[in-house]
Amino acid sequence: MPAKPSKRRAASLKRFKVGDHVSWNSEAGRVSGRIIRVHTGDVNYKGYIHHASEDEPQYEIKSDKTDHVALHKGAVLRLIR
Repeated sequence: MPAKPSKRRAASLKRFKVGDHVSWNSEAGRVSGRIIRVHTGDVNYKGYIHHASEDEPQYEIKSDKTDHVALHKGAVLRLIR
């Protein structure tokens, strides 16, 4: 019987697409927004290199309440239905 993926590995397998409504935890509490772009290669954003790949993309998300745009990996995101 194949081994189950670890919780960390299973969390990194979450896949989202442009337009998905997601939430994540920030210093200010729970934030929500819509995915506006999926990055599958390293991206320079606000002076930092964010590592991304086909297996572990970075999601560019625009906040629902402000014009703030953030980059996050799928492991920290929750899909809002």
